[in-house]
Amino acid sequence: MTHPPQLQRSWIRLLNRQLMLKLMVIACAMFGFGFAMVPIYRAICEATGVNSLFNKDKHIAEFVQNTQVDSSRKVVVEFDANSRGSWLFKPEKASMTVHPGEMVTVNYQLISTVDRRTAGQAIPSYAPQQSGQYFKKIECFCFKQQTLEAQQVRSFPVVFVIDPKLPKDVGTITLSYTFFEVAGPTAMQGKPEGVLQ
Repeated sequence: MTHPPQLQRSWIRLLNRQLMLKLMVIACAMFGFGFAMVPIYRAICEATGVNSLFNKDKHIAEFVQNTQVDSSRKVVVEFDANSRGSWLFKPEKASMTVHPGEMVTVNYQLISTVDRRTAGQAIPSYAPQQSGQYFKKIECFCFKQQTLEAQQVRSFPVVFVIDPKLPKDVGTITLSYTFFEVAGPTAMQGKPEGVLQ
């Protein structure tokens, strides 16, 4: 039995509306999850102490004071940068060779590509994964959210030490940052402090 054309069109319109509503709900949920990733990651890191985004000044200072440079060993540190949002993000150099126990500085450049103030948070990761516990960051832009004005260019130093206890079979460490845009009060506040040109 065939239905009248008008009924078929009504049925198709109803199905299309239902599909469009489902797709809009999925898109909103994905967008919300993207903004929720940084606080969720932060809470997990704080609870577990893994890839901590919080600068533990006292412990790091004690570590640096009590660390001897192992000049007999070299480790290649590779730098990587990815961005999710309205920026261009890159390290000043692709890699460097360091001695465990040596304090090292590398700069990352962040460029806003939009005509509005934006805020973001950098999330670090390491390869091989176990090397993260031996990668001691003394200063890092990843410890807090960063704000950029429209079309602004900023340079951020990362100061770190490779723990001499790094297993001998690890000769290369890749430090990778992903910079996520975040919503909230940071993006609405005044000009950021400590802007480096």
